[in-house]
Amino acid sequence: MNLKTLRDYGRVIFYAAEMALRSNLTDSFVLFGILVQPIIIALLAFWMLGDRGGEYIIFVVIGSGMTGLWTSCLFISGNSITQERWTGTLELMVSTPTPVSVIVIGKILSNVLQSLASMVLSYTLAIVIFGYVPTINQPVLFTISLLLTILSYACFGLLISPVFVLNPDVQRLQNGLEFPVYVLCGFMFPIALLPGWTTPLSYILSPYWAARALHATSSQWNGLGEVALSWAAMVALSLIYLMLSSLLFKRLLRRARLDATLNIQ
Repeated sequence: MNLKTLRDYGRVIFYAAEMALRSNLTDSFVLFGILVQPIIIALLAFWMLGDRGGEYIIFVVIGSGMTGLWTSCLFISGNSITQERWTGTLELMVSTPTPVSVIVIGKILSNVLQSLASMVLSYTLAIVIFGYVPTINQPVLFTISLLLTILSYACFGLLISPVFVLNPDVQRLQNGLEFPVYVLCGFMFPIALLPGWTTPLSYILSPYWAARALHATSSQWNGLGEVALSWAAMVALSLIYLMLSSLLFKRLLRRARLDATLNIQ
């Protein structure tokens, strides 16, 4: 792959992200999932934990923001290819010279980045309504954790988007996957409160390690070792997600170009 190809792919990613952003800003379901729902969760948590001080408040800010990120990843990124099928443009997208995965990457990055607005809104609520000014213990390490979080969510979205197209039976479970991941990934409370048999499920989910890194660098600082472990886990899982998604996209293209069954639900 030469420099010109990389530049062309970068331009495709940018325009795909721009179009996805424009589309999402007019979608009431998207706006509810990444803005309204995290605010409701944050308000309830603030009401229950507000009297315990700023450390708990920043925990709630991060946790509610993570719920918005996961909702975006599951519903918006997960449907990034399925939506093309619904609108009748999937075949056109598959037939373009640009790989489908490159287009999907642009759409997913846009979804993840705009979902960060839920974290900003939660922070604003803590200041305006409850009078707290949440502070981040390790701002530099928090920024690195946030960047790795964006990367890991994008890779996770890149994995589940072809799954929903190749196996519609999995997509029918989409609504039921939202809140269990909130719990398994420790967005609002530690997974140590859960039964021990659920711990391995948490470890294979990159959102768990993302939440762990963000919580550790914002309110629960226990040393660089814990944060480094979370970073390493996010990078390793992201690479695994990318490898699996590459195989799934190849199968998706086969169904489109050879079997001609991609448009069949």
